[in-house]
Amino acid sequence: MEKIRKYKLSISVFVLGLTLLPFITPAIALAIGILVSLTGFSNRWLSAKSSLVLKVAIVLMGFGMSLQEVMQVSSSGVVDTAVSVLVVMLSGLLLGRMLKIEKSSTLLISAGTAICGGSAIAAVAPVLGAKNHEISFALVVVFVLNAIALFLFPYLGHYFGLSQSEFGYWAAIAIHDTSSVVGAGAAYGNEALKVATTVKLVRTLWIIPLSIVLAFVARGESSGKVKIPWFIGLFVLAILIASYLPQFSSVYGSMFLIGKKLMVVALFLIGSSISVIEAKKAGTKGFLMGILLWIIIGTSSLLFFLP
Repeated sequence: MEKIRKYKLSISVFVLGLTLLPFITPAIALAIGILVSLTGFSNRWLSAKSSLVLKVAIVLMGFGMSLQEVMQVSSSGVVDTAVSVLVVMLSGLLLGRMLKIEKSSTLLISAGTAICGGSAIAAVAPVLGAKNHEISFALVVVFVLNAIALFLFPYLGHYFGLSQSEFGYWAAIAIHDTSSVVGAGAAYGNEALKVATTVKLVRTLWIIPLSIVLAFVARGESSGKVKIPWFIGLFVLAILIASYLPQFSSVYGSMFLIGKKLMVVALFLIGSSISVIEAKKAGTKGFLMGILLWIIIGTSSLLFFLP
């Protein structure tokens, strides 16, 4: 058993090294990760590092952004993200009731779609006192749709003729998880990547007020604590350092490029953690709800939220 574990780790590390090659795009990295998982060569310990790698990547990419650009994007993004969160949560509650899905699962899927996928689900789960199967249910639904978004959105962006800025804004509001938002933005272009990352992190901040509201909704049922994503503060700090200490611009450029490459690595690790068994357990109603919410936010953000 120990030999098998080491063998799988070696295979995963080798394939991970291949994702560092310059021609490996975010979408290809995710596809390779999924292939590694489906063929049984993924390593759980390595796959579990995807969240940390992604957060480090986002912080490093902050060194490649301008404070002036961030302020401009954030000022318009705050209201739009707030409206999108409200629309998704209300739509989710309505769909959950219509499809007769458990309340906790409904709220978890809605929160994951409204804010930032797995991070939002992990943040509100203890507040709701959600059970393990409910958390897994919501994670699988959001995760599968995230994987599809990484491939689908760049194609749709080109089909609709969206500019770099427009696509970045749309992806940040319509795609669930930070990894797929960043991956889709990177696939579309550097400007799309910067806009998508900034607006997405503004959207992520809504974890805090949503968790507080849900704490009142579930009061008396759980004493869970709200988890605030620490990497957002470090991302902002990186932007401030790059903006106010321009003499180190060459260093910042290198850190930004390292961040982009780490993002590709993170997507490979995320793909390698996919489980077909868990996807089947999620059930058709959960996926139907997730798809309908995705269509609602994707369509409305394309029609009403683009700058």
